[in-house]
Amino acid sequence: MSQHDVSQDVPEVASLKTAVLTVSDTRTEQNDTSGQYLVEQLKLVGHEISDKAIVIDDIYQLRAVISRWIADSSIQAVLVTGGTGFSGRDSTPEAVMPLFDKQVEGFGELFRSLSYQDIGTSTVQSRAVAGMANNTLIFCMPGSTGACRTAWEGILREQLDSRHRPCNFVSVLDTRYKTH
Repeated sequence: MSQHDVSQDVPEVASLKTAVLTVSDTRTEQNDTSGQYLVEQLKLVGHEISDKAIVIDDIYQLRAVISRWIADSSIQAVLVTGGTGFSGRDSTPEAVMPLFDKQVEGFGELFRSLSYQDIGTSTVQSRAVAGMANNTLIFCMPGSTGACRTAWEGILREQLDSRHRPCNFVSVLDTRYKTH
């Protein structure tokens, strides 16, 4: 077993309470394949969906939804899809980064490295970011379902798994959230 494998000696996975936000001027619940993909993957590995929303790409509306979730002590992780590009309407990083207590610089770097394998140099236009705010993990990725799959399969599935070694983000959450 390599150091990247899930440890077999941890009997129970910590189930996180999560929220999923889709940032889009055009997506609806009927055609939000990216948000739905994230919800399905979170549920598949045992995490609970506390809330899901779609909001237009507006800095203040984004901040309002995310601020409500990070103020809710029961929500431990927020996954945001969309609004991370360079178009005039893309404002997710500007909306979210001022809320961070700590930024996870490696998330965007690793996402772009993984994404390069699929989309080549176009990955430089991804402004994927992550951080922690009020003991809530926040991961922001591009809006395509392919980008969400890249982030989930390449980073998030392991980092939101309490059994992943040598470390994972679940272990840095406040101890009141840990399951034994």
